[in-house]
Amino acid sequence: MQSAGFLSGRQRRFAWLGFLLAAVQAPLAAKLIDDASWLFAVVVALVVATVIIADDAQRRRPAPAE
Repeated sequence: MQSAGFLSGRQRRFAWLGFLLAAVQAPLAAKLIDDASWLFAVVVALVVATVIIADDAQRRRPAPAE
């Protein structure tokens, strides 16, 4: 049996949605805006991706034996 991650199914879907939105918004903002504020969207996408990867790693761990 596998252990559950720290994100629920709904939180996981919202994390993926947030990642995809930030990943799409960053290049668009870089093209349309002259300053470097698009870097914030890149950082947000990286943080959300890190959370998703950490949740995946926890879900793939075998459940502790009792």
